[in-house]
Amino acid sequence: MLSISNLTKAYNGVTALSVPELQLLPGIHYFQGGNGSGKTTFFRTVAGLLPFSGTVLLENQYEINRDPVAYQMRVNYAEAEPVYPTFLTAQDLTSFVGKAKQSPARQVDTLAELLGVDTFWTKPTGQFSSGMLKKLSLLLALLGTPRLVLLDEPLSTLDIATAARLFDYIGKLRTEQAVSFLLTSHQDVCLTGLDITGTWQVSQGIITPVL
Repeated sequence: MLSISNLTKAYNGVTALSVPELQLLPGIHYFQGGNGSGKTTFFRTVAGLLPFSGTVLLENQYEINRDPVAYQMRVNYAEAEPVYPTFLTAQDLTSFVGKAKQSPARQVDTLAELLGVDTFWTKPTGQFSSGMLKKLSLLLALLGTPRLVLLDEPLSTLDIATAARLFDYIGKLRTEQAVSFLLTSHQDVCLTGLDITGTWQVSQGIITPVL
């Protein structure tokens, strides 16, 4: 599903992430590690938000730098602590991202109701609580027809009822559409109820499998 080789990400000449070789099979992969371990840097790099050296190949076909548009149409990302222009509403952002990701008919309405975003649809994000920002971030990450979705701390600030609906939906995307997921969480990943394909430890920018 995802093949990574010779990946290096550095800030001001200091290496923050080093992945010589990583092969992720289709499924749901959990990345664990402490604050500052490199999890978010890894997710943001795979999402195409950070420059890096190396190769990231999706489904043996779409290389992140060689095929940036095709790759990013198939890879979505939800930030751990999302920040949006304070004057834009949930409706504004969802409309923009939905068009960019070629969202199927009725998908926006379905996800807005599922995550409860429809209850603050026209409110500017500058008035959002952290939980509202998280719900919007998750909605945006599920738009379109992605093959891989990256969820950084999806349980953080999310209420129990919404989390249950979210992970039920993720389970259906996995079984019915073969969408793969990468997720991080400081909470117990068992709370998601998801069938985890692989668990990975991130420490000082190094990723190793947890056996």
